[in-house]
Order: sequence, then C-alpha cells, then structure tokens
Amino acid sequence: MIKHVKKLGLALACTALCFSAASNAAYPDRPIGVAVSYGAGGATDFQARIVTMVAGNEDLLGQPMYIIKKPGAGGRVGWNWFATDAEADGYTLSAYNIPHFIAQSIKGGVKYSVDSFEPIANWGSDPAVVVVGADSPYNTIGELIDYAKANPGKTTLSGAGLFVGHHIAALQLQNASEAKFAYIPTKGGGAAAMKAVIAGDVTGGINNLSDAFRARESGSVKILAVADLERNEFLPDVPTLKEAGFDVDNSSVNFRGLMVPKGTPQEVIDVLSAKVPEMFGNSRVAGKMKAGGSPMKIMGRDEVAAMWKQRQETLAELLKGL
Repeated sequence: MIKHVKKLGLALACTALCFSAASNAAYPDRPIGVAVSYGAGGATDFQARIVTMVAGNEDLLGQPMYIIKKPGAGGRVGWNWFATDAEADGYTLSAYNIPHFIAQSIKGGVKYSVDSFEPIANWGSDPAVVVVGADSPYNTIGELIDYAKANPGKTTLSGAGLFVGHHIAALQLQNASEAKFAYIPTKGGGAAAMKAVIAGDVTGGINNLSDAFRARESGSVKILAVADLERNEFLPDVPTLKEAGFDVDNSSVNFRGLMVPKGTPQEVIDVLSAKVPEMFGNSRVAGKMKAGGSPMKIMGRDEVAAMWKQRQETLAELLKGL
C-alpha cells in the first residue's frame, strides 16, 4: 500500500512538473493579434505589417502576427478599446504611438494613460514634416510662413488627429513663427491627411516623414521642413525647422512600437521582450523599412519605459504652454 502511494505521489509530481514545463513552453501556441489605431495605408499600419511579418519564424515567436484594425479619433478609439476590453493574455498586443497616446491622456477625455499599458519594444522613430502639394506655390517653409502671417487663419494644415505628433508640431510652429494656422484633424489618420494635401483641400500639412517620403517619391508633394533636431538620412536635402529659424524641437517625433495591457503575465512579457526586438532587427524587416522611407530605432523594454517616462514629463510641461 505504502509502495503504491509512493508511486502515485511520484506520478502526480511528475505530471505537475511536466504540465508546468508545458505551460511555460506553450506561449505562444496560436497567432497573435496586433491592434493598430490608425487607418489602412498610413505609416503605423504600413510599418506594423512589415515589422511583424517574420514573427512566425521558428527562432522568433514561432507564431504569425495579424493586424486588428481599430482606427478613429486620432488613435483614441483603438487605445480606449485596448485599455478596457483587450484580453491581457499575450494574444492581443497593440502598436503604440508616442507622443500621441501620452499627450491625449494628459489632455484628458480618454480611458488610458502610461499606467494602462506595459511596453515591449520600439521599432521606429518618425519625425513630423511640413508638406505641401507638388503644384503648391510654396517651395520653402519661409514662404509658407510669410503667407500665413499675411493671411491670419487662412492657412490650413491637415494632420492625423488632435494631440498627436502632427498637432504638437503645428502648435509649436505656430508659437515659434507667430503665424496663425487652422489645424485640420482628419478622419483616417496620416493617409487621409496626406490625401487632403495632394488633393489641394488644405494649404499644406504636418505628416510623418515616412508617409511624406513615399508621397514625394511618387511626385505628389514637396517636403519643406523636418520637426527634429537634425536632418534625417532619408531627406538630407530638407532643413529642420530650427535650421529655418523656428524654435521647434523633437517633441513631436513619432516613436512606434508594441505594448500589452497592464496585467499581462510576467512570463508572457518576458518572452515578448526577449523576442520582439530580435524580430524588429531582422534583415528582411530592415530592408523593407528602408525601402519605404521608414526610419528605425529599436529599443528594448527598459529603454522604452524610460522614454515613456521622459516624454510624459516633457509633454506635461509643453502642453501647459500650448
């Protein structure tokens, strides 16, 4: 009897250990969704599809990633959903955009903040740029500002939403130039904002460098200036706003990466934070991002957390004055 009990106990212990090992080894055991809070064809959607395309490689996550479309209200629809309704099980991630969701949470009226999410890794750093249509009479940022000063409120600039990087750059440029703009947030994100410029529905726009790069390659727009501290390697011929004489820093630069909801198990976060940066660093990903004019900046979980904290402090101070 005692011998039988010992055998039974040993079998149960072995079963428990095997189950535990299987549980730890199982994630992920099915495809992983990635929510994108902006419209199809825009920079976030375009880049998210590239950086997740190798997720199924056996040396990475071993499971494919698919895109879940949640556009609307400059990202608010998607991030509200992610903060309140998404399962915290590692099978639903979201793309983040900084400064967008942080600035929106500071201004209020949303259900999320930096404390609602856990960062995993960053894939890109996409500065805001000032664009005009290819047939626009303005060839420099100075000419556009001169027109805006001579015609207060008549200069319309499209952007992807309220208190996204585009809006912050527009507010900074208005303060720095003492010109008056009418900022037009468009439904559909950066792609819709760029279409408004190309169609001549607005005087110009503030958009992502990556969207603008592709539009300029097709001959649809002119890029007048970059809202960053240094010229970008993709646009070496385009001056920064600072070079052009306007005191605009890099607060509007759009960082993009992946995050999970608060409450996601630590063992899942550990797997993702180890493998996702490797996924972003894959040579196929890098090649397609470069071909699309999409600047990369890969950062791991700790570096992203520090960046979020720094941007929270910077934006809280900046938005007081805007």
